[in-house]
This record gives sequence, structure tokens and C-alpha cells, in this order.
Amino acid sequence: MAYESLQEFVDQLDRQGELIKVTERVDPKLEITEITDRFSKLKDGGKAILFENTGTNFPVLINAMGSLKRMQMALNVEHLDRIGEEMETLFKSLTGPKEGFIDKLKLLPQLSKLNSWMPKKIDGKGACQEIILNEVDLYQLPVLTTWPKDGGPFITLPMVNTIDPDTHIRNVGMYRMQILDKQSTGMHWHKHKVGARHFQAYKNRGEKMPIAVTLGGDPAYTYSATAPLPDNVDEYMLAGFIRKKKVELVKCITNNIYVPKDVDFVIEGYVDPQEDWIWEGPFGDHTGFYSLADWYPKFHVTCITHRKNAIYPTTIVGIPPMEDAYIGKATERIFLTPIKMTMLPEILDMDLPYAGVAHNITIIKIDKTYAGQALKVMHSLWGAGQIMFNKIMVVVDKNVDIHNYNDVLDAINQHTNIQQDVIFTKGPVDVLDHASTKWSFGSKMGIDATQKFEEELEATKEEQNTTFSNIDIPNSNISLVEKAWLFVAVENTHFNFDQQIAEISAQINPSIKWIVFVDKHVEINNLFNITWTASNHIDPKRDCKIINHRIFIDGTKKTKEKDGFQRDWPNPVVMNQATIDTIDQKWEQLGLGSFLKSPSIQYRKQMIGEEAIAEKNSN
Repeated sequence: MAYESLQEFVDQLDRQGELIKVTERVDPKLEITEITDRFSKLKDGGKAILFENTGTNFPVLINAMGSLKRMQMALNVEHLDRIGEEMETLFKSLTGPKEGFIDKLKLLPQLSKLNSWMPKKIDGKGACQEIILNEVDLYQLPVLTTWPKDGGPFITLPMVNTIDPDTHIRNVGMYRMQILDKQSTGMHWHKHKVGARHFQAYKNRGEKMPIAVTLGGDPAYTYSATAPLPDNVDEYMLAGFIRKKKVELVKCITNNIYVPKDVDFVIEGYVDPQEDWIWEGPFGDHTGFYSLADWYPKFHVTCITHRKNAIYPTTIVGIPPMEDAYIGKATERIFLTPIKMTMLPEILDMDLPYAGVAHNITIIKIDKTYAGQALKVMHSLWGAGQIMFNKIMVVVDKNVDIHNYNDVLDAINQHTNIQQDVIFTKGPVDVLDHASTKWSFGSKMGIDATQKFEEELEATKEEQNTTFSNIDIPNSNISLVEKAWLFVAVENTHFNFDQQIAEISAQINPSIKWIVFVDKHVEINNLFNITWTASNHIDPKRDCKIINHRIFIDGTKKTKEKDGFQRDWPNPVVMNQATIDTIDQKWEQLGLGSFLKSPSIQYRKQMIGEEAIAEKNSN
């Protein structure tokens, strides 16, 4: 079933008990973020929230896809795997052997289905153009300022429609947009994104680049804009496939781009490639740390239209889990099928842990049938699409439940010879990776936790047995997890990696193979926080040392003085105390149910100062 409007989806959330409506005034600057963050961190993702009084003419919908249940509701499936299964069935029916005329005739219904999902341009105006604002003024929209050190208010769920000037193929991407003034925003597309390539094509032609930004409508549109589709695959075709109904497109008012007729807002405009770029950011990002300010193109708004009774959809990102974690989970489930069918048939399942913020950690389950297969899978995936940004990849056998992380740890402990089965390589990393020595380029670690064939085994010298004792390391806290793992929280100002390795090695039993150092205020008895912090803070080849069948991992923050690190180091994304106190005081009158404590409280102690930058390492 397709949603005919965002309001229809909101009504469905309400009927299913998945929506909280807040009628009291709540400020889009920080307050909506603080309330939403408290719900996002609940085990089940809390509730979607509709803030009806924002100081503007429009309500704000947030956390609408912030749970597995609501993600399934958004895409109208009982289970997220169902979409991938439908892809597989369709592909097999179209590509299987066709021996006779009757077999070929059986294809016609499938071809008819494909045609019914293709986007279609229609004449006239759409509901999205019921209201045309007489004056372009972005401040009429309830755009959130999400975190205290953000560079300003940001549009966070924009569907950015662009056209390749040479091929005329459409792309719909999602790039945050910082409001600069009434008529302009930043356009934060990373250099690896299709929007950036379209921009370069217009620059080569010496032409302005038309853009249409849409908000709302069927949530399948929003999801499709985030999906890691291959180049030249239309996002609206994916949306049509998901909703089982084609997307009907209408022409914009001030340019020739076509947009879905039933979205809530359309922001039309252009980027001039000949114009100087603007300073954009900082922004509290999905890594849980601030992405620091940098130069990006400027988007000029020429027209804003919206439907009557429009709803402004938005999201916040920060320390996981948040709404983007569940959107990422949908991608994990949906795109497993294309990976298996077009690249790696031995892959049985994959998992992107929430603590790994999409690109830091990937766990792969394979049906292993020959030596070296796990390594082949790693290298193949590091060369494929958006998964090229992955930093740590773990490959396990088909009998491992990869969604049970204790099972994964057991597989690593049982089947990984650290000297032989842990590999390092280099490649592109996410632009938001703050730990890489160089911006957007760094190292990756692969862990082969599969059972080994005879060809993969090498004679190794056993370690000399030592006696386990109470470990005494000055200025540190210690936690032993899963027998083979040791976590050590250290005072960063006193931390010397090589010295700590020597001290730890002399005191621990050889059964402990993985030793992870993190900063003093990280909760070392919380595996989620350890994983989130350390995976963000390492460039694997630089920060991992393998000594005598053990691996030591430096998951502490890096500084110029201590580590020779040359890039600025960001702070974690947390709310300021004043906003926390304000929401605490208003909680009961807002009708939000049982009181929830601010998640920022436990993370504020990891802050260094109050700015987006924790350590100023650059010149």
C-alpha cells in the first residue's frame, strides 16, 4: 500500500499507538532535539513525536522511522527482509531459462509490474504546489538547530533532486542543508556522492546547476533518497517498487526538475559552480561526534511551495542509537539480496551494528567452501559501492548468529589466529571519519573468524604460559569481557601506547588476545559504548599493534602533542546543561509520559571544553 501523503502515515502511526502529539510550545532550537534524544535511546526506539506548536505555521514530525516497527510501517512490510525477497523472486523470474513460447508469455505479468513501478511525469500542478510562498523565506519553516555547537539550523531530511546535464539521468540524494539566510543554504554533498559529480559536470559546462529539494510525502521517498543505489538507478523506481505504485512527478515552478506531486514541501533553486564556496558547519553528526566546519557549495532558493496543512519532517543524528540506525537497518536487510545475487553468492547474511554507525563495523556470514574465501569477500566488499567506506569487517561461518554479538565474539575467540587472520589494508574512508590520518583516506581491518581449511593453517609458536594476576596499571580502570578481551580506560594525558603494552603484557594470561585502550571517562563495562568509541577513534593500521599473538588497540583520542596527529579532533555530540534543565522542568506539562533522563548526562564527562573541537591539532 502506498501512502498518499505524509499525513496518512502520521494517522497510521497514531492508530498503531506509535505517536505522541505535543500541543505545548516547544522550541525547534535544541528543545525538540533534547526531547527526541531521550526517546531515541530507548531499547525499542521510543515513539514518533508530532510537535504541533513550533512557533511557525507547520508542525514537526520526528523519529517517525526510529524503530524497527515504524521502519516496517514506513515501507509497508511485515518484515524488512521481505523487500529483498521480492527482489530475488522478480530477478529469478526474469533471468531464468525460457525454453518455449509459453514460458516467455509468463514473463508478461512481471514486465507489467515493472512498468507500473516506473516514475511518470504528469501535466499540471501537484498537491505539493497548492501554496506558493509569495516571498522566499526559509525561516518560515521550523528548521531545527539540533546541537549546541551546530553552525546554525539544518534541514536534515531533504531529498535533493538533481539531473546529470550530459545524460539527463536523475539522482535523488540526501545531503544536510545549513540555513545561511532567508534565501540560501549550504549543500553538503561529499565528493564521493552523485550530487557532487553532477555539480562537477555543470562546472565543466560553465552552467548553473538546477536543484529541487523535497520534504515529506510517502516515507518510501525519504528512504529511497538514503539508499545506496548503483549509479544511474532511479531512486523513484526503488520507491515505486517498495510502495507498489509509480511515483507521479510534476514540474517545478522555477526550473525544469520534476518532483513527486504529493510531497509536503518543495524548495527550488540552483548552485552556481563559479561562485565561491561557503563555510558550512560544524554539525552534530551520526557518528556521535561533531563533523567540523568546511567549505561547501551555496544553494540559492528561488521558490518554496507546499501542500495545504503541510507537515515538516526532520530527524536528529548523534550518539547511537537514533533514527538513522533503523534506516540503516532497512538498508542492511534490503540490499543484502542484490549483493548476494550480483557479487557474492556465498554471503548468507550481514549485520551493521548500531554502535558501528553504519560504516565503522560490518559483520558478514558466509557459506565457506574453500581456503581464502573470507579474505576474498572482504576485498570484494571494500571495492563495492558505499560499503567501500567500511573500516572493520568481520567474516564468520554459516552456523554463527551474527545478530547475537556474543556469538560473534565467540567465533572470533575460537577461530582467529591474530597473527594470520587479522589483515590491514588502505582505501577510502567516510568523510566523517575523524580518526584517519588523512581526510577521507585511511586504513581498514579485516578479521577472518571462519573455521580454517588445512591450506590456511600455519605452524605457529605457542606463547610461554604466564600466570594471571590482578592487573595494576596506574591511572586506569580495567574490565575483562568474554575472557579473551580486556578493556582498559586510561588517563589520556598519561597514556603511552608502547609503555602500556609492555605493562599489560607482563601481567595477563595468554588466553587474553584482544586488549582495547579507551579514554578514562568511557564506561568500560558497557560493550556498546566501548565499541562505539573505539571504532570511531581508530585508524586500524596506525592504532593496532600485534605482538606475540595479541592485538593491542589504541581507541583513545589522538592529539598532536601525544600522537603527532595533525587534524582537529571533535567532541562528542551532547546537549548543553541549560537545555537539559529546561526540558526536565517542562516534561510533565508537555504530556510526554514517564520521565526520561537525558542521555547526554553520561556522555558530557567525555567532553573537553564546550566547543565542537576537543583538540586543536592543526596549524
